[in-house]
Amino acid sequence: MYLRAILIAFGIGLAACLALGAQEPAPVDPSAADHFVVPPGTKVPLSMINSVSTKTASEGERIYLETVFPILANGKIVIPPGSYVAGTVTDVKRPGRLKGHGELYIRFDSLTLPNGVTRDFRARIGSLDGRAAETLDKDEGRIKSEGNKAGDVKVIGEAAGAGATAGGLAGAAAGHAGMGAGIGAAAGATAGLVGVLLTRGPEAILAKGTTMDMVLDRPLQFNSTEIDFGNSMARPHSGDGQGPLPSRKSQSNSRRWPL
Repeated sequence: MYLRAILIAFGIGLAACLALGAQEPAPVDPSAADHFVVPPGTKVPLSMINSVSTKTASEGERIYLETVFPILANGKIVIPPGSYVAGTVTDVKRPGRLKGHGELYIRFDSLTLPNGVTRDFRARIGSLDGRAAETLDKDEGRIKSEGNKAGDVKVIGEAAGAGATAGGLAGAAAGHAGMGAGIGAAAGATAGLVGVLLTRGPEAILAKGTTMDMVLDRPLQFNSTEIDFGNSMARPHSGDGQGPLPSRKSQSNSRRWPL
């Protein structure tokens, strides 16, 4: 009887210990606090280091940019300003003569932090510098130059006016000022049209210093060692430049035509 009581007490104590053990919190994985994740869809502001234009660019050409604003994860900077981004021109279309636009397609391929840590990815452009004359098709990732229809009309009109003046003077000397002016205007307009047909429209240009947003298509994960920038050497901002060129529509047209 006494032995039975001891066994029952031992069993109760064992059950209590097991219950207490089951209620203890699970140990925390120390590695979870060491992970810093930049989620997909994050916009990373960039600035062009080099320049690229539909006039000279070709498919496969590399472009180089740098970050201009810090990106944080878990309250800590994981992509500091001055990190390098490399990209690729995937397609180029030059503007046509008389109509059409210059078109550039680019993608972003890799990120290199100031301490040398690198991540490869495929990202797209999300927005383009508001000062740029170019426009961005976000669905297709196409950067398109502005058209120059108004400039073409101006060239033809100026050529016609110059021809009318010259024709009027010649006609006046011969006693037929009106006929001379009409012939001169027609000849001038024809010359202006020839000039337009021989000249391409504005090129699509991403100038040094142009800013844009890169949109991540996948998470970028780092650990605390990879985002330690204590030994990284500070360097000057290298993306400074004139930025986007002013609108071609606000500049005087430089096309020439035969007289």
